[in-house]
Amino acid sequence: MTETSVSHTGQCLCGDVNYRAAGAMTDVLHCHCENCRRITGNFVAAVRTPTAELVVDDPEAQFRWIDLGFAAYGFCQACGSTLFFRATDRPDLTSVMIGTLDDASHTQLHSVWFAGDVQPHNMLNDTVSHFAGNDPG
Repeated sequence: MTETSVSHTGQCLCGDVNYRAAGAMTDVLHCHCENCRRITGNFVAAVRTPTAELVVDDPEAQFRWIDLGFAAYGFCQACGSTLFFRATDRPDLTSVMIGTLDDASHTQLHSVWFAGDVQPHNMLNDTVSHFAGNDPG
């Protein structure tokens, strides 16, 4: 089975919002920008998937997007879990917060975004690419 045919699943902390994605999810990004730090409390660790492949199951109607203009963050309003972010200029890709995946064993760190903004309590992995802003890819 190829990576793109694998279905990945995840959920928020309380379980009211579940999701699945059929697209590849392998390359983890760490984003240390101020907005990602503030919405998660530290930094974002996420994997990208094609937006068209992401299906959100929300029977209790708890899922919401907060749109900041340059990006939108998807979260569960019942428990506060941040599940996704989507850059305005790349609506075809959705970044899934890796901590919400049911199984992230297939992933590895690929790059660090906003590396110059890393907080003193975090250490950067020197074996991956660092970018001053978003990954150019």
